[in-house]
Amino acid sequence: MNTLLVTVLAYLITLCSGKTSDRTSAVNEKTLQETAREISGYSEVALDIINLAVSGKAQNRSYNRLADFTDTIGNRLSGSPNLELAIKYMYNALTQDGLENVHLEPVKVPHWVRGEEYAMMLEPRNHSMAILGLGSSIGTPSAGITAEVIVVHSFEELHQRAQEAKGKIVVYNQPFVGYGESVQYRAFGATEAAKVGAVASLIRSITPFSVNSPHTGWQDYSPGVPKIPTACITVEDAEMMARMAHRGTKIVIHLQMGAKTYPDADSYNIVAEIVGSKFPEQIVLISGHLDSWDVGQGAMDDGGGAFISWEALSLIKDLGLRPKRTLRMVLWTGEEQGGVGAEQYYQLHKVNISNFDLVMESDIGTFAQLGLQFTGIGKAQAIMKQVMMLLQPINATGLSEHAEGTDIDFWMQGGVPGASLHDDASKYFWFHHTEADTMSVQDPVQMNLCSAVWAVVSYVVADLEEMLPR
Repeated sequence: MNTLLVTVLAYLITLCSGKTSDRTSAVNEKTLQETAREISGYSEVALDIINLAVSGKAQNRSYNRLADFTDTIGNRLSGSPNLELAIKYMYNALTQDGLENVHLEPVKVPHWVRGEEYAMMLEPRNHSMAILGLGSSIGTPSAGITAEVIVVHSFEELHQRAQEAKGKIVVYNQPFVGYGESVQYRAFGATEAAKVGAVASLIRSITPFSVNSPHTGWQDYSPGVPKIPTACITVEDAEMMARMAHRGTKIVIHLQMGAKTYPDADSYNIVAEIVGSKFPEQIVLISGHLDSWDVGQGAMDDGGGAFISWEALSLIKDLGLRPKRTLRMVLWTGEEQGGVGAEQYYQLHKVNISNFDLVMESDIGTFAQLGLQFTGIGKAQAIMKQVMMLLQPINATGLSEHAEGTDIDFWMQGGVPGASLHDDASKYFWFHHTEADTMSVQDPVQMNLCSAVWAVVSYVVADLEEMLPR
């Protein structure tokens, strides 16, 4: 046992607990030492999991499974026939893998269809523009929209130039300063443009890097504001029009979009388990989402996260391990539309929230592994730091704050500890929501390592004598 680590962890607990008596501090340290000893006892089983995933008979299995799935099914938009095929495929595959309690839980999901779409610059020259309509966008009239362009770099500039925008197509050429901040233009660009009388909006794709590739995604109309067609354009075209506008050049675009929204469709979250041996009612949940956008193969977003979750259960099953608590995998549907499948799952199961020990989601790629991001109180963080030490053989011991995941946010807001895979996602937004999200982005070695992280953490936490504190 690492004595120095135990001391550091005890100090963290004291800090997170505020002022405590000497007696309470002693009890905390004793409890922590006992937990540290318990966790250190998993070093051999952790190494068995790692070896099986990285160099054993399961080597490259998650990658090969994902390749077969995406090559067979393709992309899987909410409400589409492809998503239905994907759900049937996974149900059969999980059943054949010998996992327990494989079943489908029905949910309703949005059903938006892109239709044919194109944009053509007519002035100052003819130029065919690559576009991707944004989810929930309305279509144009059948004859399309032909209008002059106004280029802005921010919402503030748009409203300062509101009188110029009326009757025009607003082109946003906002800089990429990070996904969380820049994505507001994709989400609300149409609404803000409509408020000043624009007839359509075209948004610079939310990415730090482009090879003339538009990126799609969901957008939100606001109640009481007219709905106008909206799409993303490439970084290159947005910058070109900004240069033109700066020189005072008149820009005219013809936009044609056949997008339609239908009534919500029937779909399913997919569930599979390894039932716990001692506390079967208590749950460690691992997950990724099965749906994707209607471009590329959805291999990165989020085929990788879904398939390392399946692989984690397979690794544990193959080693004949059965943790004290139930390991439950959920493959979510409707994540790309705001986690609608996960929200419905939460509403159905939150009555048992006290039995959910840890919720985990991988949805930021399965690249070179660094460790985990974690949300939980100080005592839980201290325990998770010790669990991560079991991953020293693959140098994935990092534990940073603030787990990410649309599908597990509901649980974390309810106080359940949460974890997300922390990997080198520096190139994630290069391919995000584009035709380039294919198996060529995936790497079998990296998927092996991510699977090992996912399996070790979920198994050990599920097998500890006590649930994580909250």
